Amino acid sequence: MNLVIFGAPGSGKGTQSDKLIEKYGLHHISTGEVLRDHIARKTPIGQIAKTYISQGQLIPDSLMIRILEEIIDNEPKAKDGVILDGFPRTIPQAEALKRFFEKRGQEVHHVIGLEVPEDELIERMILRGKQTGRADDNLETIKNRLQVYHDSTRPLRDYYIKEGKYRPINGTGSIDDIFKEVAKAIDGEA
Repeated sequence: MNLVIFGAPGSGKGTQSDKLIEKYGLHHISTGEVLRDHIARKTPIGQIAKTYISQGQLIPDSLMIRILEEIIDNEPKAKDGVILDGFPRTIPQAEALKRFFEKRGQEVHHVIGLEVPEDELIERMILRGKQTGRADDNLETIKNRLQVYHDSTRPLRDYYIKEGKYRPINGTGSIDDIFKEVAKAIDGEA
């Protein structure tokens, strides 16, 4: 089973991914974590990514697809299914992902859409920035990231609705209550 966990920055994708890994045994691929690792190691990919991330912009599609292919093709745990967190972020990425899986005889089974009001997203990211020191969790960058999300990523919601794969989840409330709704959507109970 391959899942995409979808939502605005701060919607709880990483938190819910941890619970999905525990319940379904899938391999988690957080493109944000992968990119931050490349930046920390000062790889060529990291240097390119840093210029985009520091401005709250999206990484070019071709680079993200190359990174994802490398992980999925070389990580044995990914063969049994993955949770994609932070990818795709554009319709061209979603189309490339579809082709990528089709070549391997696979597909995206569900897109879990965590839907959270914008004021709560901002509050969560400001708090996360204070707790973790993440440089991209400051008000100016957060507002830019949310604008990029609305302009570039939000259209994916309609794309995946048309594909019949989008599962909307109210992303407010307790982590466990949200996860119960996520599991119901995956297990076909919603």
